[in-house]
Amino acid sequence: MSRVPGPVIPGVTRALLERATQVPGGPSAAALGVVNAAGERATLLLGTPQRTPALPAEAPPLDGAFWWDLASLTKPLLTAREILRAAERGQLDLDDPLGAHLPDLAWMPGQGNESGLRGRTLRHLLTHSAGLHAWAKLFTWGDGRTIRARFLHEPWPVSEAGPVVYSDLGYVLLGRVLERLHGHPLRDLPPDDGLTFTPDPARSVATEHCLWRERLLRGETHDENAAAMGGVAGHAGLFGTLGGVLRQAELLLRGGWLSPAAQAEALRPQVEDRTLAFVTAGPGWSGGGLASPAAFGHTGFTGTGLWVDPARGLAWTLLTNRVHPTRHTGFDIQGLRRAVGNTLLAAQDG
Repeated sequence: MSRVPGPVIPGVTRALLERATQVPGGPSAAALGVVNAAGERATLLLGTPQRTPALPAEAPPLDGAFWWDLASLTKPLLTAREILRAAERGQLDLDDPLGAHLPDLAWMPGQGNESGLRGRTLRHLLTHSAGLHAWAKLFTWGDGRTIRARFLHEPWPVSEAGPVVYSDLGYVLLGRVLERLHGHPLRDLPPDDGLTFTPDPARSVATEHCLWRERLLRGETHDENAAAMGGVAGHAGLFGTLGGVLRQAELLLRGGWLSPAAQAEALRPQVEDRTLAFVTAGPGWSGGGLASPAAFGHTGFTGTGLWVDPARGLAWTLLTNRVHPTRHTGFDIQGLRRAVGNTLLAAQDG
């Protein structure tokens, strides 16, 4: 019997990433990992962990042990997964109303009731279909303790449940549900190997020179709201190595990310373009137009992403620091993601 060849990173993919890390406004670093259904891997690292200011000559070069700010990959890899694990243990149900787990949420008369946010379910929040706004400037509210207290008492307006509105606020609420459930902050949850909330700054890839914090960020979360709430929240704050994120992709592809029942539910389409934890393939999808309809994935604002195509037996992660030293560039990160996905899938088919 002939052996199916392992995954490859074709020359065209490498050229795309080399060019991206060299153009003005592009990321200073990129890491790509690919895994197939047999668990065989291929990886590629390019660039430098920091471009501006230039690193001293004795600084360690980029390698597979460096930490990347995963940004919104925190949503599927931490928050959604932990909610589903809690369902596996019988600690909650996906269709529980939010008020059952956060009884103090907008409890004053006129601030929320069973027809408003308190009555929206965990499933609504996981799929971004709770009718919440996308974002708010929480980091301008004060210190972390004030933000955490005010967040639950804020009379958040909600529109009709159902339509998808990508919402950091919904995942902040899910993070608070997990904290109440476990009785400790999110940062006390034990992450999988290759994931952390407290990376070594000297072994972390730089992100932005933050105008709010007035310093270059290395080893601290780029997301302002997560930073103001202690560095970790339900929507952002997780860091990962290339190997750590690729292991998550492999578990999603080959099984073992959750129990079979929970993983099947996590990956089942629930609302338009959404599973409980991921975005499904469709026109304009970040994983590329050559992906099968069964594919799914998620991205992070800092330039990270993870994609899985079970029909093709392939999963991959692309990690970049496209916000370094500033987010305000014209670099087309979505175009790069699609090009990488397409070239990997074409090589796999070949």
